[in-house]
Amino acid sequence: MFTGIIEDLGVITNLKTEQDNLHITVKSNITSELKIDQSVAHNGVCLTVVNIQQDEYTVTAIKETLDKTNLSSLKINDQINLERAMKLGDRLDGHIVQGHVDQTAICKHIEETNGSWRFTFNYDSSLNNITIEKGSITVNGVSLTVVNSKRDEFSVAIIPYTYQHTNFNSFKVGTEVNLEFDVLGKYVARLIELN
Repeated sequence: MFTGIIEDLGVITNLKTEQDNLHITVKSNITSELKIDQSVAHNGVCLTVVNIQQDEYTVTAIKETLDKTNLSSLKINDQINLERAMKLGDRLDGHIVQGHVDQTAICKHIEETNGSWRFTFNYDSSLNNITIEKGSITVNGVSLTVVNSKRDEFSVAIIPYTYQHTNFNSFKVGTEVNLEFDVLGKYVARLIELN
C-alpha cells in the first residue's frame, strides 16, 4: 500500500530486456534505505527491488505490467516518481494507493494558472473507470484531487512543490501517464454494475 506522496525523483540509468521482462535500473537518493524484496512504486507501479548496487537499484516489470502502464516507453535519463510502501502507524497524507495501475491516459492540455498548473488528461472510459469532482486520482503515482471530471477526461491542479519534485515538470501535451483510480470508487462502481 502507498499514499501517493512522492519521496524522490529517480533517474533511469539502465534498461535491459530479457524475454518479455524489462529490468529497470534507477539511481535514487533512497537507494541506501532499500532492501531486496522491498516494494517501491515507480510512476505509481508497484515493483519489487531485485538488486542493489551502491546508489542504484533494479526492479523487473513483466509483460502484463508493460502492456498496462507507461513503463515500456521509459528511456535512459528519464525521471521517475518513487515512493516506498507506507509503514503501519504513519500518517496517510495522500489517499490509499495500491500501486496497481488501472490504465494509461494522455496529457491533453497544460495551463499555467498564476503560480500553479492545470493538467487535463484523456482516458478510455470504456474500461469503466470513473473520476468524480473532488475525488482522488493517482497520476504517475502522485495522489491528486480531481478538479474537473468528465466521462473520458479530468483535470488536476498542481502546486509548485509538486511540479518541482515530481516528473510533472517534464510533461508535454501527448505525454502518456499511469492512472490508478480511487479504490473505494472502483468497489462502488463494481457493486452498481453487478446490480
